[in-house]
Amino acid sequence: MSSMSSVPATNVVVLVGRLARPASLRQLPSGDTVAEFEVTVAREGRRAETVPVVWERPPTAATDHGTGTEVVVVGRARRRFFRAAGQTASRTEVVAAQLVPARQVKRARAALEAARVQLGLAIGAARPGA
Repeated sequence: MSSMSSVPATNVVVLVGRLARPASLRQLPSGDTVAEFEVTVAREGRRAETVPVVWERPPTAATDHGTGTEVVVVGRARRRFFRAAGQTASRTEVVAAQLVPARQVKRARAALEAARVQLGLAIGAARPGA
């Protein structure tokens, strides 16, 4: 018997777009560093969408990518809640596991393949007899 409840939880996001601005680094109270990006994704026949991306404990090369660099991002979606001006606010963002310049074709393909495998495992678990 197969049902959606037997499918393992899967949260995979793949973005292919251009950096809307250079990365900004932020130091957390824990001492960890977070790189923050905005990736603009073109949509055929529609307005482009800009997606906030964070990369926890990024490599030092994370800030080497300039505005307009085409990137492949593989990660997960997260909604984060915080206090701002005395009110609770939220932000939905992509938490990057990998952010690779598209010009690095082998690394970009490897990142996409890893996402495909992860999705394939979830889909395979949803099939009867899987």
